[in-house]
Amino acid sequence: MVSKSMGSRLSIVISGWPAVGKTTMAVELAKKFNLKLYSGGDILKMLAGAKGYSTSKDDWWDTGEAKRFMEERKSDPSFDNQVDKKLIQIIKNGNSVITSYTLPWLMKKDGIIKFWLKASQENRARRMANRDNVSYNKAKKVIQIRDWENMKIYKNLYGFNFGEDLKVFDFCLNTDILSLHSLIEVSKSIITWLSVAKLPEYRKGLRN
Repeated sequence: MVSKSMGSRLSIVISGWPAVGKTTMAVELAKKFNLKLYSGGDILKMLAGAKGYSTSKDDWWDTGEAKRFMEERKSDPSFDNQVDKKLIQIIKNGNSVITSYTLPWLMKKDGIIKFWLKASQENRARRMANRDNVSYNKAKKVIQIRDWENMKIYKNLYGFNFGEDLKVFDFCLNTDILSLHSLIEVSKSIITWLSVAKLPEYRKGLRN
């Protein structure tokens, strides 16, 4: 069981497709286990703001301006490298929960608990439509574009197949069959009862 003494060392990384429930899960785990919450997307957004983009809208990633930034980002990998270097520094210090597309593949350190969240494009589009108050068709188009761009960017930048090579994860949860409430409760239970000390032995078995 996760103890209070281990709390300062606990680090959790949540990855998965866009609009799959990563942030919702991260917020609740941060509250439950008194962890600091960080997002790769937020850091990338800060870099966009530093470049002169107006990033004040909550749904900024789905705007035309964000699409222009994504085009610039694709031609300049330093954006993603800066974000990932910052997140690696953060997670090494412990006491954090991070949502990140890339970190699970980049961090080999034992003791970091890695979650992958999956769901169909249709269900994710419905969630995005409800969350951002846009039509289902618009949301699905955004989902399709972002899925394709994520796969292309991270394959070119780091060489891994985003959404396909899942051996780096400790737990994979399907939010097609789990409501967000169920996702939160299941993930809380996993962290509460998990013995982090067993993770290195478990991962060694996967590599053999």
